[in-house]
Amino acid sequence: MYKPTEQQITFPYEFYLPFGGKSNPDNKWCQLALLIPWAEIEKKYAKSFPVSRGQRAYSVRLALGALIIQNMKSLSDRDTVEEITENSYMQFFIGLSEFVDKPPFNHSLMTHFRKRLGKDIINEVNEIIAGQTREPEEPDNPDDPDDTNPSGGECSDDATQEEQTVQDPSSETKNSVKLILDATCVPADIHYPTDLWLLNTTRQALEEIVDVLHTPHVGTLKKPRTYRCKARKNYLKIDKKKHVTAKTIRKGVGGQLRYIRRDLKHIMELAQKSPLTLLSKRQYRNLLVSQEIYRQQLEMYKKKKHSIEDRIVSLHMPFVRPIVRGKKNADVEFGAKLAISVVNGFSFMESLSFDAFNECKTLIQSVENYYQRFGFYPEAVMADKIYRNRENLNYCKKHNIKLSGPPLGRPAKDPDVLREQKKQERLDAGIRNAVEGKFGEGKRFYGLGRIMTRLRETSETVIAMQLLVMNLEHRLRILILNFIEGYFRVFKLA
Repeated sequence: MYKPTEQQITFPYEFYLPFGGKSNPDNKWCQLALLIPWAEIEKKYAKSFPVSRGQRAYSVRLALGALIIQNMKSLSDRDTVEEITENSYMQFFIGLSEFVDKPPFNHSLMTHFRKRLGKDIINEVNEIIAGQTREPEEPDNPDDPDDTNPSGGECSDDATQEEQTVQDPSSETKNSVKLILDATCVPADIHYPTDLWLLNTTRQALEEIVDVLHTPHVGTLKKPRTYRCKARKNYLKIDKKKHVTAKTIRKGVGGQLRYIRRDLKHIMELAQKSPLTLLSKRQYRNLLVSQEIYRQQLEMYKKKKHSIEDRIVSLHMPFVRPIVRGKKNADVEFGAKLAISVVNGFSFMESLSFDAFNECKTLIQSVENYYQRFGFYPEAVMADKIYRNRENLNYCKKHNIKLSGPPLGRPAKDPDVLREQKKQERLDAGIRNAVEGKFGEGKRFYGLGRIMTRLRETSETVIAMQLLVMNLEHRLRILILNFIEGYFRVFKLA
């Protein structure tokens, strides 16, 4: 059950400090608390509590504030609660009315906060935060801003409405801001997957299930033989070698597949005598995932190939897929693929999926999202060459939008034209560095380099939180710059 927060403090001087003194309103957390529209977010957060009964839930300011602190400081769940307990400014940020020397909540609730908020709510909050600095639309005639009829003639209201009705979207007012697009892989915190390691992990999980199902029949039924010691010894014999041939690996994979087949057979026989309800939720999920892993690995083993559709690379995180990136350091990464857009330094999530997708398909939707945010189309779209397919080029041409990159077809024969194209490509690449900088900022400072959560929905929430945190930091930098500009402006006037 969720009840709206009443009499929520919004100014630092309202926060009570038992040891005397007063809070500094220029503190980072005080400034952030004033930037976030808690009341609007609370309306969206309350919708995730359909039941009107039960224990009263924590406020959205405490839940979202704790997640923002965690991602800004790159802390674990336990360390986040300890940090909040020791810092009065953080306690004000999460909505407490006075300083408390005890943990305001248990660290285990951080997982529930991530589940409750979710990717969609975080993205809506991100839109609100970035929209607060939205520049107003410029009028069509800057010389006469009050003129509602740029053509110079008078027209009736009916004619104006009719003209607006038939107006083509491509003729909407554009600003000079450019839309920058790119995609990256957000790695998950998993062991680097190899077929042999994955099969060994699957075998161990199945052996645990065999033990649980056989427990009620100890003394009355002979325990099935799993040869776990021999299977473990065969795995380590290959895994500990420095140099392993492909023939040796294939032999080890075949052996582990036979051990798994034996375990699955024993589980099917025990399931007729012991109910599967004896298994925990984790064990039952591992059983289902193990069957799919065995099917995929057996098919690849028989056909002598190393790829298959929807390949599972982790028993405990079966939603993670291999993402082929072709980078120098890692040709294949394992995690979610994230496509974002950058406008005026603010980052927006355009697409997020644990399945590989072609980022060029996100361009049209990203431009339409830009139109929904600002009311007009961008002047130009800065993106990689992969975005320059015929569909995207025709779409941008229809809406009079410039798409960066060289034209399709053969290079121009005229050296002057070719030189201008190369020069423009370098300029566009310099503008596109902004989105690369956002990826670097997120992966170096805010945890996008490795997502530590274990569930699919919480992983998506954390990725969305990283973009929100980067936008909040950008808002703070804008406030500081505006303060410095205002100070020097007053100083010059004096």
